[in-house]
Amino acid sequence: MVLAAVLGAALFAATPARADGCYICTQGSDCGQYCRYRGSDTQENRKKCQAAKCKIGGTASCPTAANIRICSAGLPSPLDELRQLARGD
Repeated sequence: MVLAAVLGAALFAATPARADGCYICTQGSDCGQYCRYRGSDTQENRKKCQAAKCKIGGTASCPTAANIRICSAGLPSPLDELRQLARGD
């Protein structure tokens, strides 16, 4: 039991923290209501969301409701993220 707790804590500590945010897409955006990005609010992330047809109106934390449409700014799929973690990238 103690070993499992130690291993769990070690895995948690070794996993890099990732901060996602969302841009609010204004009315008329083809992207959806929000565009999700990884990391900080940067010009690069804004360009990725604009390329996804989001007319950025501001920033927000990403909503979790099922009826909200969210596109992503070139983020890897969850399966690709698991593969990266397995490789140790």
